Amino acid sequence: GFFKPERNPGERNSPLQGERNVVENPLLRSGLVLAGVTIGQSAGDDGVLTALETTNLNLVGTKLVVLSACDTGKGDIKIGQGVYGLRRALVIAGSESQLISLWKVSDDATKDLMVAYYGRLKKGEGRSESLRQIQLGMLKGEKQKHPFYWASFIPSGDATSMEFSSYP
Repeated sequence: GFFKPERNPGERNSPLQGERNVVENPLLRSGLVLAGVTIGQSAGDDGVLTALETTNLNLVGTKLVVLSACDTGKGDIKIGQGVYGLRRALVIAGSESQLISLWKVSDDATKDLMVAYYGRLKKGEGRSESLRQIQLGMLKGEKQKHPFYWASFIPSGDATSMEFSSYP
């Protein structure tokens, strides 16, 4: 996940190498860099899914989108309008709920958290309560008790439990 803060008007050099113009749309400054990214190519299948591109996805009926990568909850804060980033884009696209991270995360701790989270969801616990219980458990543990390992993740949207259907 990435988030590029808006450039200050007085700043001469861009923080991204090779960038020529300031991007005005805040939904273009956050997104996901996928495997196979093509540096220097823009639009199309370049391996970067911006928040703006995400708004064009049809996620109606999607119960939960989990973005366990670093910084997936960051975005531009617009007074009176909220945060412009991936979470907003997913809501616009139709996702009922999201699980996002607010800072860089540990791969090992994230794996442990996600495995436990999905297990609790599958047992019928609510989306928010499942995360809360996992985080409390990590806080009480020894290995990953520091908030760095678990507090980055926040739920958004529908907090209720989900039904799982089995496919043939």
